[in-house]
Amino acid sequence: MRRVEVSAYQPKWKDLFEQEARRLCQLFGSVILDIHHIGSTSVLGLHAKPIIDIMPVVQDIEKVDAFHDDMIQLGYEPKGEFGISGRRYFPKGGEERTHHVHMFQTGSPHIERHLAFRDFLRTHPDVAKQYGWLKTDLAQRYPENMNGYIEGKNDFVQTTEKRALEWYQNSRTN
Repeated sequence: MRRVEVSAYQPKWKDLFEQEARRLCQLFGSVILDIHHIGSTSVLGLHAKPIIDIMPVVQDIEKVDAFHDDMIQLGYEPKGEFGISGRRYFPKGGEERTHHVHMFQTGSPHIERHLAFRDFLRTHPDVAKQYGWLKTDLAQRYPENMNGYIEGKNDFVQTTEKRALEWYQNSRTN
């Protein structure tokens, strides 16, 4: 059973992302067009589950499937779309997760959604602080119930994501 653990921001999260991004870029080569650090560990000062979320962007999502054995060699578990159409999802570390790779094909609306949420939290520290408090509280209330933790964040995430997308789209056109 996965425990819900939220900790204070760790500067090493950026280094862990960069190390793993290099490994993935070496493995996939030109299949990866871009790679982003997303999720709470990508936001300076934000409390987070200590799992590095990585979002590679590829030209053709179907090409990713040929790398399953290579990803297994790096410690990842291929999960396919895993509930999000057009995604390829790879968690690493089993019950003691260390990384999540969320691959999307260029043009996927999920790319903008993730980047908008991340950048909104980076530029709105008051919202990031609220999110950190919520996550810390939920982790204390649901230490052995990942679904309870995720459901507890859902309203905040949905509301903030809508604000973030509007903000992101406006900031790109101005």
